[in-house]
Amino acid sequence: MPVETELYDLLGVAPNASEAEIKKAYRKKAKEHHPDKNINDPEASQKFQEMAAAYEVLSDAQTRTVYDTHGMEGLTGQGGPAGMDPNDIFAQFFGSNMFGFDFQSGPSRRGKSDDVIPFDVTLEDLYNGKSVKLNMEKSIICSLCKGTGAKGSAKSKACATCDGKGWSFVQSHISPSRIGTSRVTCHDCNGAGEKLREKDRCKKCKGEKTVKENTRQDIFVEKGMSDRQRIILAGAGDQQPGVPPGDVIFVLKAAPHSSFERSGKDLLTHVTITLSEALLGFSRILITHLDGRGVRVASPPGKIIKPGESIVLRGEGMPVYKQPDQKGDLYVILDLEMPGPEWLASIDKTSLTPLLPPKKEDLQPLPEVVDEAKFEESDIVDVRSRSFPASAHFFDQDFTSQFGEGEDEDWVDEDENDDDYGPDANCPTQ
Repeated sequence: MPVETELYDLLGVAPNASEAEIKKAYRKKAKEHHPDKNINDPEASQKFQEMAAAYEVLSDAQTRTVYDTHGMEGLTGQGGPAGMDPNDIFAQFFGSNMFGFDFQSGPSRRGKSDDVIPFDVTLEDLYNGKSVKLNMEKSIICSLCKGTGAKGSAKSKACATCDGKGWSFVQSHISPSRIGTSRVTCHDCNGAGEKLREKDRCKKCKGEKTVKENTRQDIFVEKGMSDRQRIILAGAGDQQPGVPPGDVIFVLKAAPHSSFERSGKDLLTHVTITLSEALLGFSRILITHLDGRGVRVASPPGKIIKPGESIVLRGEGMPVYKQPDQKGDLYVILDLEMPGPEWLASIDKTSLTPLLPPKKEDLQPLPEVVDEAKFEESDIVDVRSRSFPASAHFFDQDFTSQFGEGEDEDWVDEDENDDDYGPDANCPTQ
């Protein structure tokens, strides 16, 4: 048996009603109390939206279970493991609290609030680790009034404007025959639901219950951390009376590197070698690593390196997070730098010819018609950008976000006229 039955009473059904019975009862009530059919009743819109909000909770198996087990407090985060807020529930269905309806009977009861802060790092920081000291400002509970906001034994009183709720309903015309209802924070008490007289306010916090304090925090970027990884300072956020202090969450934002590209625990880089090195081999410092070390590499004797060929340097990749003594691999792509015209002009071509592989002959068999074409240099990247702009743009997009996931089109409403009385019937067409 549910601990509360208020939502069931709104729809006029028993707590053990089936999903179909709840849906049928909501349709009947929605038609009965729809604002379009009750133009002279100023409370029709509010009643309609209350029923719509109740239906959204009871029509979903998860939220109905929370309500049956813990009542309103389970939905507002004060009881039960779910810790769900009605506004969060509505956001799942509609993207926002479109009804403007709230189950809370008093001031706001939201849980702790976390501060999420982007934190810029370099690939060197993620490779070597880094410690940073930051000066931060946060709100702490006033030590003089202990978070009451009042002077001495003075007590606050319920706000007369909002009757202690912290909010009030405001109605506005959205069409000649429709009135929309939204919930707004009380301007008189700023949503607190209670007020102190000016002379009763704490001298230190001026009735705000909290004061600002400067703190110094140490941020540790550990070796092997990755882009978008979070560093959490538990309880370092702003304090509010009756609410656990939130966390300060730093989200790492790695800047692109000029030489290295990261893929998990592996690294990739490009190194340019000369034609002489490609043919005769090399033994030299190929790269300067992220920790400043020079890495010397020698090619195998007799190895001819082709343009774009790659090699792997084992154990020269990124440190593994929480296991910095282990590292990934470093992949090196060897790009070939051809000699320039100055070098060619400085040598005897006749003496070079017998040292090089022979030139290729004409295609065989010879075509019947042979035309002469002029040799000109070109930029293939520019050609592709002019030839395939649409397809290039298409593949740059996130395929999932472009098309979304498939929607269920098999559901059919038994009442084709129900579109006029659904939960969003009081909202204007977009």
